[in-house]
Amino acid sequence: MWIRFAALAAMAIVPCASAQVPSPQPPLSFDAAVDRVARTHPDLRLPVLQQQAARARVDAAGLKPALVLGVEVENVLGSGASRSLQRAETTVSLAGVLERGGKLDARRVLAQSRLDALAPQREITRLDLLAETARRYLAITEASAQLRIAQKDIEQRRRAVQAARQRLQAGASPASTLMTAQAALAQAELDRDRALQAGRSARLSLAVLWNAQDVDFEAVAGDPLQLPPLQPFSDLAALLQQTPELAVFANEARVRQAQLTLAQTAQRSDVSWQLGLRHGRDTGDIGLVGGVSVALGSARLAGPDIRAAQAELAMTALERQSRALQLQAVLAQAHGSYMTARLEVQRLGTDVLPQLTRAEKAAETAWRAGAISYLEWAQLQAMRIEAEQRQLQAAVSAQTALVEIQRLSGQPLLVPDRAGAPS
Repeated sequence: MWIRFAALAAMAIVPCASAQVPSPQPPLSFDAAVDRVARTHPDLRLPVLQQQAARARVDAAGLKPALVLGVEVENVLGSGASRSLQRAETTVSLAGVLERGGKLDARRVLAQSRLDALAPQREITRLDLLAETARRYLAITEASAQLRIAQKDIEQRRRAVQAARQRLQAGASPASTLMTAQAALAQAELDRDRALQAGRSARLSLAVLWNAQDVDFEAVAGDPLQLPPLQPFSDLAALLQQTPELAVFANEARVRQAQLTLAQTAQRSDVSWQLGLRHGRDTGDIGLVGGVSVALGSARLAGPDIRAAQAELAMTALERQSRALQLQAVLAQAHGSYMTARLEVQRLGTDVLPQLTRAEKAAETAWRAGAISYLEWAQLQAMRIEAEQRQLQAAVSAQTALVEIQRLSGQPLLVPDRAGAPS
């Protein structure tokens, strides 16, 4: 599931390499970032040690109670006749416990169920870490897109400054118009510098996931505006039944059932036995001694533990239902956010931005001809950049929601287009 998720996320946020800022270094792909994290992150190496510890507990649970070797000496260091070493008696014995009620098998099942319960926990850790990798990778693509928008804004603001300078020299506009255009250019350059700094911070944040102190890449391959269609919510909700977060409760139910079985075995008392040889020094005789003991009231003493185990087992089903409802609520919110943001990105790209681009070009021509004021042209320039920034923010929100949906389900979600290729 880890590799499948990685490939899916790569399809979701890495479909367009042509939109990247040119860089002397090759772009870092999402799969390469995932591979680095998988090889170095301690959260992915920790489960190996946890599994080793759990296997050791399985081995320990299969051991029977140890035998006890004892030596007992009587009639020494007393008073009167007992002080004579000739009356001393020495007993060498071997004692043990016969477990009844299936305690050994119950311990084995409990230890094995705890070992099995580690599998979904490991999967949850992998999915969470992959989702975090995707979010940090997305932050880099966002910064790159912000940089492209800022550079586009700088380009149009420079044209405005050049035109304002020409009109000032021709006496067609006041000096305030040139200064206003220069201030707008300075703001665009500030946005560019801020995007550059955000990109450096985002790249370092991603590199930290594989324990790197320096960043060895400049760009990543991705365009956040590429948003695939999703399956219907009902299909996604059905996928939640196989999510590791719910599989945890199935394993927890097995653990608690094993705990209940182990508690029930305590109703039957164990038999303690002892067998040995006794040697009397005064007579030189050797005799066989033995004994058996059984604890009384075991069923009564085991009652509270059995009731507690039964209650905890019954809680598992309710806890799973509660968690399933929480996951569905999160999924519904993420699905709705994705669909809304994707619609906004598409409508801005098809209806708003083309109109603003044409209007801005027409306003530039009109201002150069003296038909409109500079403020009208500058307002259209600002509206165009604002629309592109709004489109980018909607796309980032959609990609973030998509990452969350993928984390919840861990399944491929992309819907093929009519030609059979991912949209």
